[in-house]
Amino acid sequence: MRLILHNTQSSDIISTVEFNHSGELLATGDKGGRVVIFQHEEECKNRLQLRGEYNVYSTFQSHEPEFDYLKSLEIEEKINKIRWLPQQNSAHFLLSTNDKTIKLWKISERDKRAEGYNLKDENGRLRDPFRITSLRVPVLMPMDLMVEASPRRVFANAHTYHINSISVNSDHETYLSADDLRINLWHLEITDRSFNIVDIKPANMEELTEVITAAECHPNQCNVFVYSSSKGTIRLCDMRAAALCDRHTKFFEEPEDPSSRSFFSEIISSISDVKFSHSGRYMMTRDYLSVKVWDLNMENRPVETYQVHEYLRSKLCSLYENDCIFDKFECCWNGSDSAIMTGSYNNFFRMFDRNTRKDITLEASRESSKPRATLKPRKVSTGGKRKKDEISVDSLDFNKKILHTAWHPKENVIAVAATNNLYIFQDKIN
Repeated sequence: MRLILHNTQSSDIISTVEFNHSGELLATGDKGGRVVIFQHEEECKNRLQLRGEYNVYSTFQSHEPEFDYLKSLEIEEKINKIRWLPQQNSAHFLLSTNDKTIKLWKISERDKRAEGYNLKDENGRLRDPFRITSLRVPVLMPMDLMVEASPRRVFANAHTYHINSISVNSDHETYLSADDLRINLWHLEITDRSFNIVDIKPANMEELTEVITAAECHPNQCNVFVYSSSKGTIRLCDMRAAALCDRHTKFFEEPEDPSSRSFFSEIISSISDVKFSHSGRYMMTRDYLSVKVWDLNMENRPVETYQVHEYLRSKLCSLYENDCIFDKFECCWNGSDSAIMTGSYNNFFRMFDRNTRKDITLEASRESSKPRATLKPRKVSTGGKRKKDEISVDSLDFNKKILHTAWHPKENVIAVAATNNLYIFQDKIN
């Protein structure tokens, strides 16, 4: 892998990373409510070893801090999720959300401007009608390229709790949004109402035992979606069966091993992310210590389990005390569903090859941030004696964590958010 870009030139922490459907654009959202879009540049003929770098294409303020006067609550501007809509014309559209409000943005280019108006002069001032003696036909003149981001829709006032997921449906007309207790279905053209499709709020909140942690639409069946819970379970729902999907169609849960039960079992079994494979046959879930791949036709156990950082099992007590045990790591598939990636601590991220069952630990760091620098695999030692290239589990930095990652839909290019730095790595070209 080679590093081709780092540092977003922003002091704020990156809170989401997302490639568009072609991989040409990469969007990041941060805690300051900003969205930064990077564009893949064409290959340089003099440097054929590089596929072309990602450079800043557009930056705009998506959300502002708000205050809910009825509940005396501050609503952060932090971008929780970004989702691209499939491209229909020359413009690009994306959905971005903070805790309460979802916005649809249009990103378009302008490289021509109209000149020669009849009622306005070249500076835009209105001309005296009595001095207009001839009719002019305005002409389009070339100008410097401008990228404009304009808000097209605002979807608000539908969530009592914090929005943790948005997912665009395969019908390209609807999308769902999920908070701790409810999932809503929206039409992209209608902003003043949504349809509540899941509601797990109990009549008495003291009876609440689990919350929704993530939700996603199936990639090619517009009636199917899944949502995960803090109890480590996943429910698959079919909107054809009932309007309110409180009764699931399938229920995925791995039986717990009683011998390994501890005080932390319930916390670390909570699922922080769920993602369908591109094929729609599998789904992947991330809990605190592992990534699991499920076959949609088998509910009783996952078909694959990958340990992300098993060496932290002995550190759960201190991770509980510093609140790291509640960190929500995301996971992603590569374009062919043959490999998966997720983050860890110390700016480590893990990649698993599903065919060979091989795995690798890599580090996103400024030391390896020179262009075309090769990343070296990292190993964590848990025993007494430590080899030369290994890092001791006791010296891991838990403040450096990679929660958000994204994989190019067609190529071996990945984006890794390490606090306030964005790293983009690409496969080595021989």
